[in-house]
Amino acid sequence: MSAALELVNLEVQFPARGEVVRALQGVSLQVNPGTVFGFLGPNGAGKTTTMHVLLGFVEPTSGSARIFGEDVSKSLARQRIGYLPEHPETYRFLTSRELLRMAGRLFGMGGESLRRRIDELLHMVNLEAAADRRIGTYSRGMMQRVGLAQALINDPDLVILDEPTGGLDPLGRMEVRSIIADLRTRGKTVFFSSHELSEVELVCDHIAILAAGRVVAQGAAQELVGPNERLEQFFLRVVQSVEART
Repeated sequence: MSAALELVNLEVQFPARGEVVRALQGVSLQVNPGTVFGFLGPNGAGKTTTMHVLLGFVEPTSGSARIFGEDVSKSLARQRIGYLPEHPETYRFLTSRELLRMAGRLFGMGGESLRRRIDELLHMVNLEAAADRRIGTYSRGMMQRVGLAQALINDPDLVILDEPTGGLDPLGRMEVRSIIADLRTRGKTVFFSSHELSEVELVCDHIAILAAGRVVAQGAAQELVGPNERLEQFFLRVVQSVEART
């Protein structure tokens, strides 16, 4: 069985004021199907750049990126992805029901099956009561919820989430954890970035830590973090060690 996600020696460089910024420097990792993978790192480490390569937004300078064995440059690979950006922005004049209907049609969905899927997702993200209000009236947390619903409209095999609990209250974070756990139970793969390390600790099977464009630690969460240590302590120790050497 192909890996859900595989990066091999991924390099991304950007020109900046006459210089070259090496955003990613030989990033390699593999995510197995049906797992929840936490992709961690300080601001500017290259997490969002990595996600943008997977989504086809950024072309790598060198190396390869594959989703279920298909190169990410192929549209076939991207059809199996659901994506929630860190700051979801969408058509604020639409209602969430209208937005999900439009998103479903982009994936070739329609009719009664699309209507049922929309109702299911609105219930899942607890937006049924606000489903017919314009998104422009939503709070930050509600925007995050409708963004998550949109990411799941096509029942994707790989869900990429960039800070999925941003703007959510404790109840909302608990609900997102429940959704992630349900996706794993259904054999889906979740690849997500978060600064909420306590959330990562609760739901992730494996983690990778990115610092200065490089993977500096990766493996099963239970194996990386010692029995008397929290993930936050391990993360700070690893990142500070890298920063001390640069």
